[in-house]
Amino acid sequence: MPRSKAAGGFAETVKTIVYAIVIALVVRTFFFEPFNIPSGSMIPTLLVGDYLFVSKYSYGFSRHSLPFGMPLIPGPGRAWFSAPARGDVAVFKLPTDNRTDYIKRIVGLPGDTIQLKDSVLHINGEPIQRLRVEDAAYTENGVVRRATRYLETLPSGRSYHVVEQTETAFQDTTPMFTIPHAHYFAMGDNRDRSRDSRFLDEVGMIPVENLVGRAEVIFFSVDGSAWKAWEWFSSLRGSRMFMGIR
Repeated sequence: MPRSKAAGGFAETVKTIVYAIVIALVVRTFFFEPFNIPSGSMIPTLLVGDYLFVSKYSYGFSRHSLPFGMPLIPGPGRAWFSAPARGDVAVFKLPTDNRTDYIKRIVGLPGDTIQLKDSVLHINGEPIQRLRVEDAAYTENGVVRRATRYLETLPSGRSYHVVEQTETAFQDTTPMFTIPHAHYFAMGDNRDRSRDSRFLDEVGMIPVENLVGRAEVIFFSVDGSAWKAWEWFSSLRGSRMFMGIR
């Protein structure tokens, strides 16, 4: 093969790889980014071993939307901002380190007051509707746990399930939190096993610039105990694949 033809073929291959990388970065930065669930804090909505897509454009863009937190968007705030809705399952950068990805449910908006009384969520002084349904059993880190399952309904009518191991844990009754401007209050659906906005020193309120995106759909799911690719088939949770997140 002539040297020029071989060189031309190599150059085309390099260009194709570069184009593919650029397209992947654009999609990941501005459209969808994959995440996996490493802990049980969002049980029963999300399970350990779920893989999901997060829409990056849902809330606009901040430096935390960009790979490696590149400061291409100057200052606090967001470009093309669209406010989260109460009840959204959102990914955000942990405010205490601005690096770690957390995923929780947004329950409080700027200006709201939030309080839990004996595990019942109160928004602006009013308890939300909470209906006990069937009890739940789930496996977390190889341990089978039993919990009470509730259907919570927000003032907007949006509903979702939460689980409680107890109604009397210290985080089940909180002081009243007032959410400042441009901040959000987020909690895990596994109420007794979630570090979230109730823990001010560990998580606290979520600044608007820390939002990464909204969780949209589970595209793959395996039992959380299967960490090796060749074990995935036997532990595949097919019923959860392509399931929307609400």
